Amino acid sequence: MGKRNLGILSLLLAIIFILGACGGSNNSSDGGDNGSDNGEGNETQETTYEVGISLYVDHPSLNAAEEGFKKALEDAGLNVKYNKQNAQADPNTAKTIAQNLVNAGVDLIFANATPSAQAAVSETKSNPIPVVFTSVTDPVGAELIDSMESPGGNVTGTADMHPDAIPNTIKFIAEQMEAKTIGTIYNAGEQNSVKQIEVMKEAMDGTGLELEEKTVANTSEVKQAADSLVGKVDVIFIVTDNTVVNGLEAVISVAEDNDIPLFVGELDSVKRGGFAAYGFDYFDIGYEAGELAVKILKDGKDPSELPAQYPQNLKLVINKNAAKEMGIELKSEWDNMAEYIE
Repeated sequence: MGKRNLGILSLLLAIIFILGACGGSNNSSDGGDNGSDNGEGNETQETTYEVGISLYVDHPSLNAAEEGFKKALEDAGLNVKYNKQNAQADPNTAKTIAQNLVNAGVDLIFANATPSAQAAVSETKSNPIPVVFTSVTDPVGAELIDSMESPGGNVTGTADMHPDAIPNTIKFIAEQMEAKTIGTIYNAGEQNSVKQIEVMKEAMDGTGLELEEKTVANTSEVKQAADSLVGKVDVIFIVTDNTVVNGLEAVISVAEDNDIPLFVGELDSVKRGGFAAYGFDYFDIGYEAGELAVKILKDGKDPSELPAQYPQNLKLVINKNAAKEMGIELKSEWDNMAEYIE
């Protein structure tokens, strides 16, 4: 009888031990799940945005704009995956790139330069993907937006032509240079360049200056066009034409060899060897475009409600080394007008 009771007692103790162990295991598991749930509740789920970059051609100004755009998104704390494609100055390739980015289902297209922006806007008309452009001279004339104040559609961005840049350049040439004829080279297939030449002609009205125009279809024709200006012009003025700027060194070489002052349309071209420009930093307009992208991606803003922007902080920059190479004597009165680089 005692042995039987002892056996029963042992069995009960074993059962209690097993139940206790199971209970402990269950409590531990519950505690782990609760901890995990709490952790998930406190952890911010970071959104990754896919941004397509449509670059028209690789040159310093457009590259600086791209750097500025990315910096703005980085400063805003956005996690971004970029899908970058380069049209290499081919409008047909720009169209294909826009189609590729639409098919990839990117969250936003950053279109860098007018042809890329035109292609992106065209391909997204039936696909609600927002487009932010930069390095576009005349967004309204290029039919990207309805107006700078109210873009309309699914697009906004930053222009790369300050309203005073070309008029100020023409005024400087008329008043400060001994010049009668200005030579220029551009691609007539670039709407942005056609617009700038129109502005140049308007600014020249009443100055007594004449304009000698040469057009090119691709970068390989730039050197020949520059050579053809020698003996016909007193200064050369290259606007922000993607084709010519991509081959600017050829124009610089001709200007230096023949002592022809070379005015350019943006500051990166001054750094490359142009004599002077009324310009701004392309990094800045890229950054401003990036800020617009942040408002669209992060804040849920509609592009049509975000005004397109002109460049800020226009300034005259003169390259001292280029002046020397082109036989230009620097005037003391320019000290108060310009910022010098070497």
